[in-house]
Amino acid sequence: MEIVSLQSAQDQEWNDYVRSHDQGTPFHLTNWRDAITNAFGHESIYLAAKKGKKISGVLPITHVKSILFGNILSSVGFAAYGGILADDIEIFDFLLKKAEDTAKELNADYLDLKFLSSPPCNLPSTDLYVTFIKEISDDHEENLKAIPRKQRAMVRKGIKSGLQAIVSNDRLDDFYEIFASNVHRLGTPVYSQKWFQALLDAYGDDAEVLLIGYNGKIISGVLSFYYGDTVLPYYAASLVEFRKFAPNDFQYWELMKRAVNRGCRYFDYGRSKKGTGQFQFKKNWGFEPQQLDYRYILNKVQNVPEINPLNPKYRKKIALWKKLPLPITKIIGPLIVKNIP
Repeated sequence: MEIVSLQSAQDQEWNDYVRSHDQGTPFHLTNWRDAITNAFGHESIYLAAKKGKKISGVLPITHVKSILFGNILSSVGFAAYGGILADDIEIFDFLLKKAEDTAKELNADYLDLKFLSSPPCNLPSTDLYVTFIKEISDDHEENLKAIPRKQRAMVRKGIKSGLQAIVSNDRLDDFYEIFASNVHRLGTPVYSQKWFQALLDAYGDDAEVLLIGYNGKIISGVLSFYYGDTVLPYYAASLVEFRKFAPNDFQYWELMKRAVNRGCRYFDYGRSKKGTGQFQFKKNWGFEPQQLDYRYILNKVQNVPEINPLNPKYRKKIALWKKLPLPITKIIGPLIVKNIP
């Protein structure tokens, strides 16, 4: 057995392995690496374990080095899921040892491994994040009935309000303006529009922008990924002044219908932090939280990092950010957030 660095000519072999693995995700694909390279320019270290000529395990790593947040390795950067995929425990341990060696060689502060479920290793961890994944029916009426009564009423409210669903990857500008406004209201830096365009370019037909319109105005939107038999809405936002028309519920219902029509069997509502509004919204849709197991190889730090808005040390910075003019945040924000993998 040997570990090799992925060469561009081997992308298809890597992606075939990811798609065949039951823990594989769209973030493990080389498409994600391509988007990161094009939008941020970060180095990627993609390691494949091989027995003979066949890939038997993979470890995708994003290397982010900045003055603000330090020298970080992440599997995978800017993604909800990541970590090692392997055929068996021997290969897993082999790749884990390589991960530890890589963190030392690059003098990284730490390396995070964002597992979808509990891995066979004993590393420091955090239980901050959960995800929400649910099997859906191929019948739209059954899916509507499966939504709890109060939330189902919100879906119907959106329908009665005359909201319109528009699918167009060519209207990224509309989505970005809403997204930038939304994260500014929450007090967090916004990604550059270049990042979203890079994702659309990298994933092609497997990435989609769904917009919600009201009286000719775009009031909500979601950028989703299709992976195998699963749809994953990953970036979403809406204008708060139009919340009375239930655009969020309406857009997810429209996305669910589109996913069914594409043959999807699972709706992955994505990652949320416990105790947040997003967490409660997804539970209200009848989805049960599934614990995400984030593990850390600590190299130059002693404690698990807490680079997230719930950390009290960022409270004043968040309050200050909310006071900045939106146009300024769209300039400064991308310079900050591209270094938080």
